[in-house]
Amino acid sequence: MSLTGPPGSLRRSRRLDVVLRTIDVRGLRPDDYAAVVPRAQFDVAAALTTVVPICEAVRTRGEDALREYSRAFDHVVPESFRVPAVAIAEALDQMDDPLRAAVEEAIRRRRVVAETCEAEPAWREAELAPGARVGYRIVPVRRVGLYVPGGLAPLASSVLMNVVPAQAAGVESIAVASPPQAEFGGMPHPVVLAVCALLGVDEVYAVGGAQAVAMFAYGVPGLCPRVDLVTGPGNIYVVAAKRALRGVVGIDSEAGPSEICVWADDTANAAWVAADLISQAEHDPLAASVLVTDSPGLAAAVDAEIVAQLPANPLAERLGHSLGGEQSGIVLVDGPDQALAVVDAYAAEHLEIHTRDAAGNAARVRNAGAIFVGPYSPVPLGDYSSGSTHVLPTGGAARFSSGLTRRSFCRDVHVIDYDAPGLAAIAAGIIRFADAEHLPGHAHAIALRQGDPGEPR
Repeated sequence: MSLTGPPGSLRRSRRLDVVLRTIDVRGLRPDDYAAVVPRAQFDVAAALTTVVPICEAVRTRGEDALREYSRAFDHVVPESFRVPAVAIAEALDQMDDPLRAAVEEAIRRRRVVAETCEAEPAWREAELAPGARVGYRIVPVRRVGLYVPGGLAPLASSVLMNVVPAQAAGVESIAVASPPQAEFGGMPHPVVLAVCALLGVDEVYAVGGAQAVAMFAYGVPGLCPRVDLVTGPGNIYVVAAKRALRGVVGIDSEAGPSEICVWADDTANAAWVAADLISQAEHDPLAASVLVTDSPGLAAAVDAEIVAQLPANPLAERLGHSLGGEQSGIVLVDGPDQALAVVDAYAAEHLEIHTRDAAGNAARVRNAGAIFVGPYSPVPLGDYSSGSTHVLPTGGAARFSSGLTRRSFCRDVHVIDYDAPGLAAIAAGIIRFADAEHLPGHAHAIALRQGDPGEPR
């Protein structure tokens, strides 16, 4: 990695033996660091032209369309799109004991967090005046469709990350969809099925991509009733389908390629930082790995470690695309304050902090999907068994949205309960407000209850 050139030059350099490019913002104070940090190009709008006809075909042609797209995209058509219960049970029987124990522990930890940290009172009430009460009720959605990717990596861990908070919220009907796999006879990956079995989910569909989102949104007669909410990560076509069908069905988010940002100083272990950057780059050629540091020495050491560690990884070719792409890089900063500004502007899906007083710096961060504090809290811990969610906002969306939690499966309902004196106390003000907005019917509905039989003004 080249670190030559004056601070503040915003240089972007690369050598043939270097994976990560360098962005030097030392000495700069831009209005918005988001314009200079690395970011993947993820054009959901362009994918809509492909996805909208698929969704419409599923709406109008049902299972015939599912068969067509399964053959075209997954290269296999399942005998039954709904996975038979016996296949789910067999997948669990065939899961090896150490893996089953690991999954059960991940489920236990995620459930504990969902049922404690993420819990809220189901009913709260405020008495605003005598006879004037407003209640706040949290109600789970009735039915959800949970999508589990099965492309470059069959993310069985996403099953528990979707199902556990939905169950904790009290969702009464849960369906899972995951792409059919030719090597498994048109069924989803067996580990996906086994995790469904451990969670007691028996409604599983061998359907992938945009067509799975459309199946959930519209329902397919005789196969799958429509759902109220679709959640879970997926590729750009899954995300585009969510965007196209939002309003027909609720969605959790438009999650893009995985991201990791590591904020580190000269106290960090370069080998560990490099390993963590590599870990998230495995997900997809568009995955982003970003190091923010005020230590040129650490930057050089991390770069050297990445070069040293890559050859041993079977996914080295994919990693070359993700780590060498425009979405990844090393951002050199002046010190902790500028590092914080860059980190908040980037708003990473996953943020690791390897600095002096990592906990103190974590408390200062405003924008991140999840924050991993210190050297023993790497992102792969959160991907599986930390108890936190791994379904998190990407592409800078952590500035305004949150990860998938128990709360994601609930709705807020206000319950208004006023008696006659409670309404009478503010009736005149409501009538004036309604008249000011030129809504005479609103005013009349209040006035009638005060004994005024007059016509709407």
